[in-house]
Amino acid sequence: MNDRAFTKLIDFLEKVPAIHGTVVKGSDETGRWWVKFEIDITHQFAWHTVQEFGHVLNYLSVDERLPTSFHPVSPPPYMNGGPEEFLSWVIECHDPEFRPGTCAEWLLGRLPRPVEDLEQWIAE
Repeated sequence: MNDRAFTKLIDFLEKVPAIHGTVVKGSDETGRWWVKFEIDITHQFAWHTVQEFGHVLNYLSVDERLPTSFHPVSPPPYMNGGPEEFLSWVIECHDPEFRPGTCAEWLLGRLPRPVEDLEQWIAE
């Protein structure tokens, strides 16, 4: 999968207020793909971000599951350090027909809008 396939998703992720640092991406020869990024766990909307992504990417509904998973990844904590530095999050997709841009569309349609506006993340 070429770099352009990831542009829309990476552009979206870089706008999410609690996400910081570089978004890295990859795919394999079967078309399965992934993106990995960090969430600033001290950000006021860090857990809102985790909750929103978990809902859309892991369990949108019983009848409408996406071919994606969103979960934390980490090297061994006893060898490195705490989550402030070494906890990352990954979106993985096992269906080559579900492209990164399509994933971005699902997130755009269901997360606060505009996603970079902190006021939109405040739950009433």
